[in-house]
Parts: sequence; structure tokens; C-alpha cells
Amino acid sequence: MDQKALINCLNDLIETCKDGEFGFRSTGEHLHIADLQRLFLARAEECSQAASELQALVLQLGGNAQERGSVAGAAHRGWVAVKGTLAGYSDVAMLEEAERGEDVAIERYREALAKELPPDVRVVVERQYEGAKRNHTQVRALRDQARAMAE
Repeated sequence: MDQKALINCLNDLIETCKDGEFGFRSTGEHLHIADLQRLFLARAEECSQAASELQALVLQLGGNAQERGSVAGAAHRGWVAVKGTLAGYSDVAMLEEAERGEDVAIERYREALAKELPPDVRVVVERQYEGAKRNHTQVRALRDQARAMAE
């Protein structure tokens, strides 16, 4: 993979991390259970740290690191706000949207890992991918619990 393609790939992942950061923060602010709020704010911080790690790699490669999330991520957050308003920001609705966001993150990491990444970059991307999978599993379990309590 040439350097420009690698920088583009990493910048795509930075957007994904930024989307995750903003998504977790927004969801955390609307959840009704204090423990869940803290958990989601902690996940937002982890996404921020992941973005910073990728930004450092881009800078080492001589590129310009992405600073913001994606347009699609902003649109998703807008949809979450609309849906949240209509659903009264129920925990179930917020957790369902958080899970959708994690589905996107996992897919983006899979796409990156399908490419020929340099070994030092692959280690970082694989570690972050494992974190995204853990987040997804946890969000799904929390969503299932919230659904059960709502019934």
C-alpha cells in the first residue's frame, strides 16, 4: 500500500473514531441511568484516544490528520436526535442507535484490516478493532437488558 493510500485509510479510521466519540458522548448525555452515562462517557474518551493515536501515525507518515468525524456520522447523530426526541430519548432507542454506530465502526476496521498495512500500523488497527468489537458486544448486551426492563 502506498503512503497516500495508507494515510487515507488511517484518516477514514480517525473519522470513525471521532464519530464514535461524539456518538458515545451524545448517547451518554441522554441515557437515564447514571452508571450507563458514565460508561458511555468513558467510551467516548477511549474513542478520542484512539483517534489521537491514529492522528499521530498520520503525522509520522507526513500526512495531514483528520480532525473531525464524517458527514455520515453527523447525519447519523442528527437522526439519533430526531429519533430520540420522538421516542422521548428512551434508553432502548439510544442503545439501539449506539449499536448501529458500532456496526459501522466494526465494518470500517474490517475494511482497513483487509488492506496491506505496515506491521506497526496493523498492530494499532487490530487492537482498536478488538476494542470496537468489545464496545459492540457491550452495547448489544445493554440494549437487550434495556429492552427486557421495558417490557
